Amino acid sequence: MKDYLLFNKVIPRWMIMILDLFIVAWSFSTSYFIVHRFEFVNILRGYFFIYTTSYLTIAAVVMFAMRIHTGLIRYSNTRDMLRIFGSAFISSVIYMVVAYVWIIPHYTANPVNITSITLVNFSVSSTLLILLRAAAKSTYSYITNYSNGKKVAVVIYGSDTEAILIKQALENSSNSNFSIIGFVEDNTNRINKEISGVKIYNFTKLPKLMKKHKVEKLITINKQLGEADKKAALEECLVLGIQVLTVPPADQWIYGKLNLSQIKDLKIEDLLQRKPIKIDTTSISKDIYGKRVLVTGAAGSIGSEIVKQVLQYKPALVILCDQAESPLHDMQLFVEEKFPDITTKIFIGDVRNHQRMYKLFSELYPEVVYHAAAYKHVPMMEENPSVAIGANVMGTKNVADLAIEFGTKKFVMVSTDKAVNPSNIMGATKRIAEIYIQALRNTSDTRFITTRFGNVLGSNGSVIPRFQAQIQKGGPITVTHPEITRYFMTIPEAVQLVLEAGTMGVGGEIFIFDMGEPVKITDLATKMIKLAGLQPDKDIKIAFSGLRPGEKLYEELLNDGESTMPTHHEKIRISKVITYPYKEVIDNIDELLELIKQDSEMAIVTKMKEIVPEFISKNSAYEQLDINKNILLQ
Repeated sequence: MKDYLLFNKVIPRWMIMILDLFIVAWSFSTSYFIVHRFEFVNILRGYFFIYTTSYLTIAAVVMFAMRIHTGLIRYSNTRDMLRIFGSAFISSVIYMVVAYVWIIPHYTANPVNITSITLVNFSVSSTLLILLRAAAKSTYSYITNYSNGKKVAVVIYGSDTEAILIKQALENSSNSNFSIIGFVEDNTNRINKEISGVKIYNFTKLPKLMKKHKVEKLITINKQLGEADKKAALEECLVLGIQVLTVPPADQWIYGKLNLSQIKDLKIEDLLQRKPIKIDTTSISKDIYGKRVLVTGAAGSIGSEIVKQVLQYKPALVILCDQAESPLHDMQLFVEEKFPDITTKIFIGDVRNHQRMYKLFSELYPEVVYHAAAYKHVPMMEENPSVAIGANVMGTKNVADLAIEFGTKKFVMVSTDKAVNPSNIMGATKRIAEIYIQALRNTSDTRFITTRFGNVLGSNGSVIPRFQAQIQKGGPITVTHPEITRYFMTIPEAVQLVLEAGTMGVGGEIFIFDMGEPVKITDLATKMIKLAGLQPDKDIKIAFSGLRPGEKLYEELLNDGESTMPTHHEKIRISKVITYPYKEVIDNIDELLELIKQDSEMAIVTKMKEIVPEFISKNSAYEQLDINKNILLQ
C-alpha cells in the first residue's frame, strides 16, 4: 500500500464505486436489522431483499449522477464531503417516495417502518462514506510523511485565507517535507484559536515554539512586506536564526495550486523594501499616453524597468535603444509577450555615436525621452576616464542636442547620488552631465529634467548579486570597509518616482528622492547570510578588502550650497542647485571632449576638476591633482 501511494497510483473509479455501494448496502442492512431488533424470521418475511435492493439501486444512480466516485480519495476536501452528504440525503428522499408509492402497496404482508430505517441509514451511510475518505486521506498523509524522513518544523505567518491555503497545499504535496506547527500572528482576536486542526499563536511566542518544536522556518506571503509590523517580525526571525521562506499570493499559483518550486528564500530586497509608493497615475498617463517615447539604456536595470512601466500607460510607440544586443533581445521577447498590442521599436545603437542617434531621431521623432544609458561601475570608470566621459557626458550631450533639434517635448535624465560632491570619475561625469542638462533649460521648448537617487536593489553588478554569489560559494563575503553605508531603493519604486518627477518638471530642475535611512553594508551582508539559513562568522565569514579607487564611506544627496524645496509628493524634493552660464558650460564640455580624443588621463581629470570644483578624488591615483591644486591655491 505504501509503495502504491508513493508512486501516485490511483485506485480505479469503478473500485471506488463498488466500495461505496458495499458500504451503502451494509449500512442499509444494518439499519433494517436495528429497526426490527434483529428478528431475522420476521425480517426475511418482510421482503428485506426487495427493500434493500431498491435502496441500493436508487443510491447507485444518485451517486453516479453526482460523481461521488470520481474524486481522488487522498485529496478529499470539504466540498467532497458535502457532495457525499447530499447524495445520501437525495437517495433517502427518493427512496421514501418510491417505498410509500410502490413497494408498500404491493408488499403489505409485513409492512416495515420505512421512515425509521431511512433515517438511521442516512446517518450511518453518510458517516461511513465520509470516514472512509478521511481515513484514506490521513493514511496517505501519514505514509508520505513517514517516507520523506525527517520533517522540517515550520510556522506560517498570518491566519487569513491565503495562509490556510498554504497549509493545505503543503499537506497535500507528496514532496513536501514540512511539518506545520501552527500559525503565528499579531491579531489578538485570533490568538489561541484553531484553524484546520492547528493552533494560532501570538508572534511573541515564536522563541518558545522554536525551543519546544524546533521550528526552523517561517513561511509568509510575498506581498506587502514593506509594512513596519511585518518587517519587524521578519527581523526577529533573523535574530532567532529562523529561516524565512516566501510564497507568491494565491492568484499567482500555477493552475491555482502552490508548486513547491514557488517557495523561495526571503530576499534582502524583500526585507529592505518600504511601504508602497503612491504616485499620480493620472498625470503620468497624460505625459505618456499616445506619445512616442524613447528609452536609452533600455536593456539595463533602470532602463528596462522604465520600459515596463511606460508601456502600462499605452504610449503610441516605445523605442528601446541600447548597444547590448542579447539583453535587448530579451527585452524584446518580454515586451512582445506582455504588451502585444503596443507598438515598439528595437534600436541597437550607442549614444556616443551621433550619426546613429541622428538616424533614430530623424526617423522616429520621440516626444518624450528617458535617458538612462550610462556607465556606472566606479572602479572601472576610475581606470578609464575617457570612456566614462564618452558615455556619460558625450552620450548625454548627443541625445539632448538631438532632442532639441527634433522638437522633443520632454527629456528626463537619470542621475545618481554619486554626482554629489563626487569622489570618483563616474560621479564627476554624471555631475557634468547634470550641469549640461541644466544649462539647456532656456535654450528651447524642450523641458529638461534630472532625477537623482542612490543605489537600487538587485541592479546589474550591484552589491547584492555579488554577495549572493559569494554565499553560494561558501564565502567569504567581501566588504570594502566596516563603516561603509549606502542608500538603497528598489528598482520599481525608483522608476515610479522618475515617472512622477517627470510630470512635475517645468525645466532645469534636479529632483532628489527620499531614499530612507542609509544602510550599513556590513549589516546588509549579515542579514543576507542569515536569510540563507547560515550563521555569520561561523558558516560564512565577512572579510574587509579596503576602499576601492574613487569610493567613499558615505554617499550624499545634495551638493554644498544646495537646498531643497518640497513638491506635492512627500518622497520627491527639488534641489536648488548651483547653475552655470550656458556659454561657459558649452566651452568647458567641448574642451573636455577634445581632450578625450588625446586620451591623456591626467589632462582629462584635471579639466573635470575644473568643471566640477567639488570633485575631490579619494583612494585614487588622481588625488595628486587635488594636492597640486591646493599647493597652487596657497
